[in-house]
Amino acid sequence: MVICELDSVVLRVDKPELGLAAFAQRNTRFEAGDVGTVVHVYGGGVGYEVEFATLTGHPQGVLTLAPEEVRAVEKSDLPKAFAYRRSSHVRRAEVA
Repeated sequence: MVICELDSVVLRVDKPELGLAAFAQRNTRFEAGDVGTVVHVYGGGVGYEVEFATLTGHPQGVLTLAPEEVRAVEKSDLPKAFAYRRSSHVRRAEVA
């Protein structure tokens, strides 16, 4: 499947804490399964600029990713909500 600008994609790999290495909120971790929006496609798909945000739209970071690091959202995918606790660097699922 071709990935285009404004498509939702799923991160396939964990990304380490980025700090100032990317446009990211301080102490933000990105983990496999996180969903982002493609904001730019490089060279017909040789790379993607992907923005990650909370479910309420607060930006968490923009990463430049290789094609093997993301996949298109599939029809069977379901969202899963996590409350991200910055101080502990550990995600904990909270039932809403």
